[in-house]
Amino acid sequence: MGLDIRIPLGVMFTLLGLLLAGFGFFSDPAIYQRSLGIDVNLWWGLVLLAFGTVMLGFGWRAAHRTH
Repeated sequence: MGLDIRIPLGVMFTLLGLLLAGFGFFSDPAIYQRSLGIDVNLWWGLVLLAFGTVMLGFGWRAAHRTH
């Protein structure tokens, strides 16, 4: 059986989510004045992080079921 596509996608989205959420968390709040004060980098980073961990969970669960 080959590599499940959910595992590399989960890794990619998890890493991108961590980077984006980290940037949003540590960045200056003044740069978010154009977006009505909403820290879009933090929120979308958390969305990507959640999606990545769900994909990793599904991929690992499927990999362990087949063995």
